[in-house]
Amino acid sequence: MSSPIPDAHAASPPRHAAIRDVLRDGLRVVFVGANPDPVSARRNHHFSHPSNAFWKLLHESGFTERKLTPDEERLLLDCGIGILNLSQRVSSGISSLTREDIERGRRALARKLSRHRPEAIVFVGICTYRMFTGIKGPVLCGEQSERIFGARVFVVPHPSGRNVHYGRDAMLEQWKAIARTLGFVPRAGKA
Repeated sequence: MSSPIPDAHAASPPRHAAIRDVLRDGLRVVFVGANPDPVSARRNHHFSHPSNAFWKLLHESGFTERKLTPDEERLLLDCGIGILNLSQRVSSGISSLTREDIERGRRALARKLSRHRPEAIVFVGICTYRMFTGIKGPVLCGEQSERIFGARVFVVPHPSGRNVHYGRDAMLEQWKAIARTLGFVPRAGKA
């Protein structure tokens, strides 16, 4: 008797995920996450965890005309939007990332941003921004004063269901402000 085929969603995720970057030259904005969670790694799509509001906020703030699902992430390119992760290390939170994971990710991310030169970079979460820039002091969400490879730099609250610092309405207002600033305007009746 053969053993049953394991359920792909129940399998343990790999230590490092090969989630494909959503990236090309000439993008209006690239969203940068910290690293894939186990659900995203198993599904092989960015921000796939059901408690993560990324896709809902992306739509409701005006970046997309409809709510996309993680498996439709390649459609973002048609909207001038990309997604990258700082690290490919799979974990349930950033606290398990090592200095080596972060440093390797910083170098790889810098190469990608330098090569593709998006008009704007949005770091998804204050910690993601800190990991990339090395900034230790206070960071506020919104536009930052520096540019990275000529791109405007923004920080939005992390859309994880575990974010206790921002309620959903406050998150949405931050995301909307950035969408408006970058010229993404929701159609009437949307968002």
